Amino acid sequence: MTTRGLLRNAALALATMTATLTAGAQAFSADGKPLVIYVSSNPVGVNDFLMLGKIGTDRIAKELGGTSKTFESTDPTTQRQNLEAAAKEGADVVVAITFEFNDILPQVAAQYPNVKFLQIDSCPSKMLPNIYCAVFREYETNFLAGAEAALTSETGKVGAIGALDIPFIHRYNDAFLAGAKHVKPEIETAANLWIGGDNPFSDPARGQQRATVMLSEDVDRVLAAASGSNGGIFKAMADFPGAAAFGVDINQCKQSPGHVMDNVEKLTDVAVETGVRDILKGTRGQVVALGLKENGMTLTSFKPDVDKSECLIAKYPEVIDKVKALKEEIIAGKVVVADPMKLDK
Repeated sequence: MTTRGLLRNAALALATMTATLTAGAQAFSADGKPLVIYVSSNPVGVNDFLMLGKIGTDRIAKELGGTSKTFESTDPTTQRQNLEAAAKEGADVVVAITFEFNDILPQVAAQYPNVKFLQIDSCPSKMLPNIYCAVFREYETNFLAGAEAALTSETGKVGAIGALDIPFIHRYNDAFLAGAKHVKPEIETAANLWIGGDNPFSDPARGQQRATVMLSEDVDRVLAAASGSNGGIFKAMADFPGAAAFGVDINQCKQSPGHVMDNVEKLTDVAVETGVRDILKGTRGQVVALGLKENGMTLTSFKPDVDKSECLIAKYPEVIDKVKALKEEIIAGKVVVADPMKLDK
């Protein structure tokens, strides 16, 4: 065989192998059974917020008759490796949650233009055609939590503790205080406190210290917007009879019974389900914002099983009714909640 013939046969073999690999990577799409892979930012473990991402991924894959997998990360290096591994495995949709993927996702998405990526709870500044985001209007539901704080406070003073003094967390703290003022203009509001330090999202000791400072100033209702540091904030409540905190993202009342009034819950599993479903149907907009109207966020007190939630708000049915009415006013546009991220600081 001539050299030209050998080269032609080699090229044909390479083309055949490439086609086989491509077909394998697209097998789920071809037979109508999608593969959805969830890449967590950190080990799922007992992190209920990240667990909701897995629950949503598993549920939508089952609904669509497909397959789901979870790749757990531990740091930025494994986050990138897992995104790439999910794309190479032929995922129809790769789901990633939190802002920790903001810089990595566009880089990986550019390498795999035929794979669709869904980021939940944040959005990269550099968007590509195969990147989709679901963000939340956190300020709406935090406004409602602040209303509950004012309506249940016995000292007449409320406050908020955040992980870091960044615009995003002002959507929690500032909106919480604004909601308190909306329903009770005479309510006193303490200055925001921040966890700070090397691990602001996972430092219960600093959380307890900050909460103790705030509670010592006669505050008896505190928003805890500090993720893993919230446990320390809840612990501080025990030293101040009558004080209560508000958790975020999930129902944290069971984490510290008797010390948590209510929670600002992000329905991350719902965001994953609707996002994947719409992406595969081809009806998804690139950036979708979820709030009260879209059932993307809620208070634990609005759920039908609030009596079993272990939240203190269950003892205040009249307050729940008032805040539910306020929710409907927000949805109807009668009450407009300002987005702290869009306000000049």
